[in-house]
Amino acid sequence: MSILFKSVKVIDSQSSFNNKVVDVLVKNGKIESIKSSIKSENGCKVVEGKNLHLSSGLFDMQVNFRDPGFDWKEDLNSGVKASSKGGFTAVLYMPSNLPSTDTKVQVEYILNNTKNALVDIVPAGNITKENKGHELTEMFEMNQAGAKAFTDDRRSVQKTDIMKLALLYTKNFGGLVMNQPNDSTISAGGKMNEGVCSTTLGLKGIPALAEEVMLSRDIELAEYTGGRLHANRISTAKSVEMVRAAKKRGVDISCDVAIHNLILKDDECKTFDSNFKVFPPLRTGSDIKALKKGLKDGTIDAICSDHCPEDVEHKVLTFDHANFGIIGTQTAFPLACELEKELGLETIINAFSTNPRTLLGIENTTIEEGQKANLCCFSMGNEWVFDENEVASKSKNSPFIGKRFTTKVLGTVNGKQSSF
Repeated sequence: MSILFKSVKVIDSQSSFNNKVVDVLVKNGKIESIKSSIKSENGCKVVEGKNLHLSSGLFDMQVNFRDPGFDWKEDLNSGVKASSKGGFTAVLYMPSNLPSTDTKVQVEYILNNTKNALVDIVPAGNITKENKGHELTEMFEMNQAGAKAFTDDRRSVQKTDIMKLALLYTKNFGGLVMNQPNDSTISAGGKMNEGVCSTTLGLKGIPALAEEVMLSRDIELAEYTGGRLHANRISTAKSVEMVRAAKKRGVDISCDVAIHNLILKDDECKTFDSNFKVFPPLRTGSDIKALKKGLKDGTIDAICSDHCPEDVEHKVLTFDHANFGIIGTQTAFPLACELEKELGLETIINAFSTNPRTLLGIENTTIEEGQKANLCCFSMGNEWVFDENEVASKSKNSPFIGKRFTTKVLGTVNGKQSSF
């Protein structure tokens, strides 16, 4: 397989060709040549057009593909297809399945069923058995089998002693403990961000305090144990401040933010459209401003799609009764590129590519001759519509169906496999 990218602007902070417009030739899974001009050969696929950009393949820190156990909502194959269309060549696969990913057997199931996929599926194992929050799993065994991080996903670890033990235990092999900061005794029953909008709508709110109390606890535990902590999907201004201060003190902490929490405010819920019901909830304009600042100054390490497929029976309901979550792998990167003027394209690419791999101890590739081809090609400035026919997921729970975008992923290359 040969692919020639013509007149592409390289966006890769690790590459000597960063911000340069070049031709890039890929052969047999590797970048063979990068020059100002390369002639195409017979049988070579040529990718050309206006405003083309080439980056390292994107990495999504938070996806649920619902397999095993809920594969009518999504499965590994449809999840891979949707991720590839969004520019991702790798994803961190959450363990909220049935059975949950709490043994090495479940880790092996995921890896064995995706070993030839265009998108690398990196399993995350559960912190606690059956995702119930009471007893630690055999995290070392799962790590040996291929799990790169440990989390109970949306069921945040509520017991302080369990979280402390997880941070201590994973120190032995450098494991990353991920926890969504949410004190469920404070957030229980909440439907959206607690504030003026929730009061006006008569909906029970989810206070920022629920996130911040648990984040404060987890930071203290990470500082005490010396373990590696990653805060999933922070969403408030104070959370950004706490992570920033902890990093300055030398705490081994990282964090990410869901793309919709960077784009949408809580007043979107005024329509009672359940596609805006997410967890953590959409917050305020001041929270969004702080999250963007956190990305720019490096406090926030990564942006994720928080891909969470839901079927009609669980999503097309009144706002009160609908499940949380939206699909996001196809729209996450185009949405982020709408923030290019505020964040810079390099910051966005690093948050979607280099930084997640570094956090998980996965080798980063760069756009240089001789390197493995791990690439995302996209155009900017060309309008397109994300309509329902574009949706590759089995589920359609997205508030962005019908939205016009100006950044479009054209395809990905992952070694000898390609979507071109």
